[in-house]
Amino acid sequence: MKTLSDLLAEGVSGRRVLVRADLNVPLDGDTITDDGRVRASVPTLSALAEAGARVIVVAHLGRPKGEPDPKFSLAPVAARLGELLGTEVALASDVVGDSAKSVVEGLADGGVALLENIRFDARETSKDAAQRGALADELVALTGEDGAFVSDGFGVVHRAQASVYDVATKLPHYAGGLVLAEVEVLRKLTDDLQRPYVVVLGGAKVSDKLGVIANLLGKVDRLLVGGGMAYTFLKAQGHEVGNSLLQADQLDQVRGFLAEAQERGVELVLPVDVLAATGFAADAEHEVVDATAIPADREGLDIGPRTRELFASKLADAATVFWNGPMGVFEFEAFAGGTRAVAEALVASDAFTVVGGGDSAAAVRALGLPEDGFSHISTGGGASLEYLEGKELPGVAVLETP
Repeated sequence: MKTLSDLLAEGVSGRRVLVRADLNVPLDGDTITDDGRVRASVPTLSALAEAGARVIVVAHLGRPKGEPDPKFSLAPVAARLGELLGTEVALASDVVGDSAKSVVEGLADGGVALLENIRFDARETSKDAAQRGALADELVALTGEDGAFVSDGFGVVHRAQASVYDVATKLPHYAGGLVLAEVEVLRKLTDDLQRPYVVVLGGAKVSDKLGVIANLLGKVDRLLVGGGMAYTFLKAQGHEVGNSLLQADQLDQVRGFLAEAQERGVELVLPVDVLAATGFAADAEHEVVDATAIPADREGLDIGPRTRELFASKLADAATVFWNGPMGVFEFEAFAGGTRAVAEALVASDAFTVVGGGDSAAAVRALGLPEDGFSHISTGGGASLEYLEGKELPGVAVLETP
């Protein structure tokens, strides 16, 4: 796999370099509420700009339906990216149209431009390879005769999309610093594993993590399950979960996981107490109850104090930890304690600790915890999980081809 360092060594001054970044940030109106992914893209973009490249950034935001939608414009991202880079980032008003061509033509050496949301063009996510290829051809045309492609959006490498996969088949391609770092970290979780290996899974749905649980049961020493998905596990054991989040159609699958964990000698740890609330609200009345005795009219919104201590103790001797998914509704202060406790246990640990992107990474920042307290905070939750499921990531596989 050729890397950004290889490209810089070849020389990029005056060349147009197309960079697929992951700038899919949460917005409140026009305000970015977590700029972690924008900041993560800066090192690669800075390195190219400082070497004199004419940088064309491609990214998506949200899930527009294959056509322009003002609420998914990358305008706030362009402004923030410019602040972080210390230079104006020109934003094209379209993807590969007249504005994109004009903005790219206007780039000077060391300049950076951002194309409008790539998902405003339905061909980006098309299942038809010919349609994706046609969009990729137009992106390639923007780079000119001496163009190059840098893949630096790890959060999308699990998708065979035009700007992720097809472009890489048509241009000299290189792994950006972010993608390279992510792949190296994930290989440490699979090929170069230090034990005990503990995985902490949370978040809302068991169904989102079926594949990763199935694959991890053959690799981990200990699996801690919290968040909304824990209630399906508790129900599978025959316990009352009240109004808590429950995926009844996953109960048989979860019973299978419980049996397999026991058979393999994997320690599967579930909450022993929860904060049971009268409803889903920041100010909902709540009490601590045993996880096996949740009142029928209550719903669990966080792990309780005994579970926080239990989980911390199960992390204390770990050599490697992967954490994906909050332990409760961390956006509500009253129900953020469980997520904070897990995060603080990881910060205090001497283990190689990986935060698996998505809501977990957002929680670390929202709770004000030091990002350098973790060995690695991933920018790609879905991509990380698919890698740990053992799936091939198309956007990585294509970079490994000559």
